[in-house]
Amino acid sequence: MNETFVINIGRQLGSGGRQIGEKLSAEFGIGFYDKELIQLASKESGLGKEFFEKADEKSSFSFIGGLLGLRTNINNEVYVNNYLCNETFFKIQSDVIRELAGKESCVFVGRCADYILRDNPRCINVFITADTEDRIKRVAQTYQLSLDKAQELIVKTDKKRAEYYNYYSNKVWGAAGSYHLCINSSVLGMDQTVAFITQFIKQRLK
Repeated sequence: MNETFVINIGRQLGSGGRQIGEKLSAEFGIGFYDKELIQLASKESGLGKEFFEKADEKSSFSFIGGLLGLRTNINNEVYVNNYLCNETFFKIQSDVIRELAGKESCVFVGRCADYILRDNPRCINVFITADTEDRIKRVAQTYQLSLDKAQELIVKTDKKRAEYYNYYSNKVWGAAGSYHLCINSSVLGMDQTVAFITQFIKQRLK
């Protein structure tokens, strides 16, 4: 494939989405961007890396949540500043994603990259899920947590990702209609899931 292309990965926590993205990056010999975007956005904007790390960890991006915040927070200015922080963070990160996609083939994990690059005809948007039991075991092992704590983290993280994606994209996180391909990594296992997605991408880009 001589023309550049982009693989955008959405994923549930514990589904192996990041690892699948890394394997796809290696398979096609292209760049991989997840947390690396924070460093690039910091460099691009001249703002401290800490600013982007904090904005990246915001728990709510929903309009309803914002309205509730306004009603219950005595200091409305706090909410306004947080809102501007989120919007600024998203704009800078979006510019970085568009710049990278304009000059090289790459894999993006999360960050609403599929929406940001919605006008790019050579994007493949994939969502990775997995069986709940597999997700809990993977998160417990990765973060050294009990199974109960791992399940709590999954619920919290997926909620945050859904709020972020739904707010900025006006689409539904994890819904089949939001992606070209949705796949359960528990069905085929990690390596065969990568092989399946690889074949799908090649067919899509023909």
